[in-house]
Amino acid sequence: MNLASINIAAILPVLVLSLFGIAVMVAEPFVREPKKSALAWVALAGTIAAMFALVPMAANRGQWYSNLWIVDDYDIFLNFVFLLIAAITILTSADYLRSQNMNHPEFYALLLFATAGMLMMAASNELVMVFLGLEILSIATYVMAGFRRTDLKSNESALKYFLLGSFSSAFFLYGVALIFGATGSTNLMGIAQALRTPEVPVSLVELSAALMLIALCFKVAAAPFHIWTPDVYEGAPTPVTGFMSVGPKAAGFAVLFRLFLTAFTSIQDRWASAIWLIAALTMILGNVIAVVQPNIKRMLAYSSIAHAGYIAVAFAAASERGVSAALFYLLAYSLMNLGAFAIVTMLGRSEDKFVNLTDYAGLAAKRPGMAAVLSVFLLSLAGVPGTAGFAGKFFIFRAAVESRLMWLAIIGVVTTVVSFYYYLYVIVQMYMSEPSDDFADVTVPGSAKLALFVSAVGTLYLGILPTSVLEWTSSAALNTRR
Repeated sequence: MNLASINIAAILPVLVLSLFGIAVMVAEPFVREPKKSALAWVALAGTIAAMFALVPMAANRGQWYSNLWIVDDYDIFLNFVFLLIAAITILTSADYLRSQNMNHPEFYALLLFATAGMLMMAASNELVMVFLGLEILSIATYVMAGFRRTDLKSNESALKYFLLGSFSSAFFLYGVALIFGATGSTNLMGIAQALRTPEVPVSLVELSAALMLIALCFKVAAAPFHIWTPDVYEGAPTPVTGFMSVGPKAAGFAVLFRLFLTAFTSIQDRWASAIWLIAALTMILGNVIAVVQPNIKRMLAYSSIAHAGYIAVAFAAASERGVSAALFYLLAYSLMNLGAFAIVTMLGRSEDKFVNLTDYAGLAAKRPGMAAVLSVFLLSLAGVPGTAGFAGKFFIFRAAVESRLMWLAIIGVVTTVVSFYYYLYVIVQMYMSEPSDDFADVTVPGSAKLALFVSAVGTLYLGILPTSVLEWTSSAALNTRR
């Protein structure tokens, strides 16, 4: 490797996260039980340090490590989103793990490693590097899903996620092998260049693209590869469910955009129709099935599937405006969904027992602040004007219409109207039903308050003043086509 291609600043956020993750893991045996919670703040310091590391990274834009690693606006924006997800998850988890007798600091090490894997996926210009990042993310998440070791549902969640996730990883790796056989390269730009020559067997390339699309659709919970989502989300500890609903989804779409809009642009006419069908099916199934869910974690799981469909609409547009809208929506969705799961975490209490929609009856009478904040997140998920969800959906549907995907935009609008039912049902329970619980044992620790504040302010800011972030995402979108 040419020494000129080595640049530590280009990979500094990943290095920072990895070092802090190792530090937490090594320090855990030496810290006594009452002070183990302090390691959560060490992990949070790691994510904040990694955010500061984005500054020298941004000053070193370019291709590094023999063209394996790319630093551009696309990578920098996604890194910020991933680190924000990790920070909010740590703040939500700190008191939860202590109160649930799961105060094992290796949780934070796993979270930092998973986030490092997501950063690798966004920056990789090489399919083997993407696979390594994908596996780092996946393995850490499998363990976190089963972190409540004495709970059968949590064990079942981890096992289902592991088995189906292993199949999806195999699909991805097989696709990588086929594209290498067809083009002689696993570098995204090398593949794009090879596909411009007539000697490449197109059928083999199409099969490779299909296999990798299937694998990544599993990661983002897009239909018809979404079957694992409700059971895994319901069984996992609630903060982990919140992380899984946004982190792997954002990382999966980061790879999808980079892979298909850089390497497979020459066969866009072959995969565009498949994306159209996936987006439509995902929006319809996610929203319709969410209507009948009595459990809020399962309802938010199907909601998560539906939101993957909205982002897939932007993917189907296959334009710079579509990618910009998708990146904006990833940030907006992360804030509002993590905020909603933070409230669900606190209201679930011991072993997440209170997760039925009827358990929220009369919350506004007893805890008006929590009811108001949860209402903001639910209204944003539904797409009410003035919230991040409305702005994100507007930009996505506009991109679809401009790309002449009128029917897909119509399906998106209709399914959005359907989603109002199940989001508003929770609000009706909170404000218009008699209290079934005094909620006296619900505590809102300082760390959770900070997580809710960041999520709520971000949700409202993106809804009212989206322009500055949209300019950033528009600049980032330019880097997906090379």
